[in-house]
Amino acid sequence: MTDTVISRKQASNSASEINYNIESEVLERYQEGARQQQPSLCCPTEYEGNYLKILPEEIVAKDYGCGDPTRYVNEGETVVDLGSGAGKNCYILAQKVGAAGKIIGVDFNDEMLSLARKYQEEIATQVGYHNTEFVKGKIQDLKLPLDQVQAWLDSNPIHSVDDVAKYDLECDRLRQEETLIKDNSADVVISNCVLNLVRPQDKQQLFQEIYRVLKRGGRAVISDIVCDEDPTEKILNDPELWSGCIAGAFREDNFLKMFEAAGFYGIEILKREETPWQVIDGVEFRSMTVRAYKGKEGECWERKQSVVYKGPWKQVQDDDGHTYCRGERMAVCDKTYQILTNPNSPYQQDMIPIPPYENIPLEEAELFSCKSKAIRHPRETKGSEYNLTDTSNDTCCSPGECC
Repeated sequence: MTDTVISRKQASNSASEINYNIESEVLERYQEGARQQQPSLCCPTEYEGNYLKILPEEIVAKDYGCGDPTRYVNEGETVVDLGSGAGKNCYILAQKVGAAGKIIGVDFNDEMLSLARKYQEEIATQVGYHNTEFVKGKIQDLKLPLDQVQAWLDSNPIHSVDDVAKYDLECDRLRQEETLIKDNSADVVISNCVLNLVRPQDKQQLFQEIYRVLKRGGRAVISDIVCDEDPTEKILNDPELWSGCIAGAFREDNFLKMFEAAGFYGIEILKREETPWQVIDGVEFRSMTVRAYKGKEGECWERKQSVVYKGPWKQVQDDDGHTYCRGERMAVCDKTYQILTNPNSPYQQDMIPIPPYENIPLEEAELFSCKSKAIRHPRETKGSEYNLTDTSNDTCCSPGECC
């Protein structure tokens, strides 16, 4: 709750200081970027592999970013690219995910969409399959298909307040019946230096939308510009710095808290540039790539599972407040066990899974008594008369103390 309040407060404060239309400034700047290369819109970035070789020079030159989220995507996955621009990341991923995968690029800029679509067939012919789609939408409202909205407006121009009400109803219908990006449909959501361009008052909704479209167990991999302290009022009131990926940068700590407030777990910094991209008014702006996972919701069931944290820290705490002591058999529910030990889990390399000797079917499991820390006696795992979690040993991880 605290993190959500912090995020809302930060967004509110930023929005109150801005006296121009951010969306118009961003759209105009990137329309120009589609017409003519704008080197100032991106940080130098090295991409993994040789995926750029088949891309037309126009796409490479006119696509802007600050990191490489594509390196964290696997074969066969469905990927949504927020702010796909000229399509560079989409066409890199088209090669990585293969014919069994799918790439959906989302952008608000007609000129960028036109540029990305221009080479679809050519690239599909080169790779041997067609697995890319480019759709028009706002990344903070991934339910609303803007091409359909435009088609409705062409037939139903707005001339009155009543017409506005009809427009709103049609948008609601489209969100429900012709959803642009459906719930729980993506394995990965990526973005490359675009989230900072969204208006402060829309950023909380943006993270909620990323969460909504991901499958359970899916992940967001976001490269964006962050700053080490809040931008000054002078920076916030410079339209060029907004469209140039500066004024809307997330403060480093709040960037991760935005993921947490939206319900993500396993949030980690994959890469943080040591050298700032720019320094303005004493504020440092740099690229950072973050990965976060969806899927910690649900009931807690007791199946006599436990995990051992390998170290090196004496104890660590997960996003739900569970404490894991180094070397101890910690009792966990089935949901947490799966999160911690799944081969694709961000925690898997740090945990030793200890399943029960006798499997307890999920349909026969009882509710798990979830505690912040609980040591499981080895004989529970073995299936003897020890059928309760032993929490009497307070020599490990007493409140406020390390083991």
